[in-house]
Amino acid sequence: MTTQVAGGRGAPVLTGEPEYVAAWVVRAAIGGNLFLGACAFWMSFSALADLADRAGVAAEPWVWPLIVDGLIVVSTVSVLALSPFGRRATWFAWLLLAGGAGVSVLGNGMHALWYGDPTVPAAMRVTIAAVPPLVLLASTHLTVELARRSRRRPADPMPDVAPAAPAGTALVATAPVESPGQVEARRLRALNWTNRRIAHALGVHPSTVSRWLSRHDEQEEAPAPGHEPDGGGLADELRNHHSREPR
Repeated sequence: MTTQVAGGRGAPVLTGEPEYVAAWVVRAAIGGNLFLGACAFWMSFSALADLADRAGVAAEPWVWPLIVDGLIVVSTVSVLALSPFGRRATWFAWLLLAGGAGVSVLGNGMHALWYGDPTVPAAMRVTIAAVPPLVLLASTHLTVELARRSRRRPADPMPDVAPAAPAGTALVATAPVESPGQVEARRLRALNWTNRRIAHALGVHPSTVSRWLSRHDEQEEAPAPGHEPDGGGLADELRNHHSREPR
């Protein structure tokens, strides 16, 4: 879990956002998802290939389920890859995903309804047949999400609140040290990138990017050390004028 210093005492405070998912957890989860996805793909493939054959597809009937279920996998990966760029970039991928999933579920259901065991209730046959394409969709989504979360996020070395200095210690103004992630975030913002897109590119949470950029803006707006506010020069002129007056 990421921590930050609070109250100037160095007490760690949990932010609730893990830095990354452990590699062994990712490998185990991805392996399980791939196994389930392969089983679901094979069951859906068999039903759709048989349906295409019975429908009189002149070419190879096995190609049709590859197109339908392959579209589910490609569209799911595309949605997750394009999500940092907003809804305008993902709407077509969502449309293809909905279309592929709908055709796959409908095809499996029709195959079970028309060519399944008539002794089994129709509702049960359709429900069982709809499971494989839905599992394929879910396992693909989980696999891509786990792969994204497995990347270690760059740590933010700058605490939100600096620890209090010991009593009697002279304070010396020093320039804050920025991490490479902060520098890169400012560069990407200059290119009109959104915080969400920057966070996805750097592998951090969008709130971290917002904190980095707002901290930099506050430092830019703060007066430089030793800078006197307006009115200091006027006071000096008045004192010099009084000192030149004859007594």
